[in-house]
Amino acid sequence: MRVGPRWPIVGTVMSLLIVTVACDVLRGSQRLEAAPAGPPAPPPVLAPGDHEIELEHGGRERRALLRVPPRPEAVSDDAVVRHPVLLAFHGGGGNARQFRRSLTLDEDADARGFIVVYPYGTGKLRRSLLTWNAGTCCGYATNEDVDDVDFVRALLDELGRRTPIDTERVYATGFSNGAMFAYRLAAELPDRIAAIAAVSGAMVLPKALPTRPVPILHIHSVDDPRALYAGGLGPPFPLTNSRQQHTPVRQVLQSWAAWNGCGAEPEEGEPVTAENGHTATRLTWGPGSDGVEVVHWRLTGGGHAWPGGVPTGREKIVGAPTDVIDADGEIWDFLSRWTLTREADAHEHGGR
Repeated sequence: MRVGPRWPIVGTVMSLLIVTVACDVLRGSQRLEAAPAGPPAPPPVLAPGDHEIELEHGGRERRALLRVPPRPEAVSDDAVVRHPVLLAFHGGGGNARQFRRSLTLDEDADARGFIVVYPYGTGKLRRSLLTWNAGTCCGYATNEDVDDVDFVRALLDELGRRTPIDTERVYATGFSNGAMFAYRLAAELPDRIAAIAAVSGAMVLPKALPTRPVPILHIHSVDDPRALYAGGLGPPFPLTNSRQQHTPVRQVLQSWAAWNGCGAEPEEGEPVTAENGHTATRLTWGPGSDGVEVVHWRLTGGGHAWPGGVPTGREKIVGAPTDVIDADGEIWDFLSRWTLTREADAHEHGGR
């Protein structure tokens, strides 16, 4: 009997085996895909202390210094702690490191549980003589039309990728040109900034159309020789012929009171008087829409200075320092009352 070749039969068997194995693998992969997912990986957490963030934005290398507070002792080790954030913007011609040294915000951040961020502005030099594009001020940032508002948005996104933050409680403060820029953030980034505090600098935007009520705290001396309280053309910036047109402080506050539905006239408190004769009077517009307020500490005697801060040694240019109030404490007391969506209870969030 003639027996035909067996290779076709063997090949057929092998093909069936390959198909069977492939089907098993496919069913296995389907079983893996259908398996319930495990718990998500916990977000990264920055250790308490000092850090620096670097990111590319608008074709520039941008930076910010951070202070992260200690983890609350009463919170379990596996709990996610989302800290509030305070953005602190230096004045025109300054930088983040110099501004940080002139304040006590790091100590307040540690004691009261918030992250403080000190961003660097832009300029011809890498880390000095820097400014913010506040609208019509100041210097390099305005001349080069730097998009600092979008930089802040990107910075907050980057910070949120590195550590948990409370996005409902992000605030901005600043001095001089930094204060002007904080106002711009209130007007143009109200979806991210819950409230602002401005020191010795008023809003200089040609147009502002806020899309929601934003709580405002403004601290300013009527004797400020640089950022003129009554408005007008200020003196030249040191070593330049550049001058800035300032908006009257009361006009800015009245505008925000109107936008916030706070009423036309503020309630005026009794003046606080320091031993050197400097005074501080608190004016409050509101409550208005959503309970927001516009609050103004109107000072006398002090110059272009951060009240309670470290004296700069430039009194001939900026006027007298003052400690009639503690700006650091007043700022966090005010800001910590607010969230993006509602009025927050100060005691719930660590306010004094």
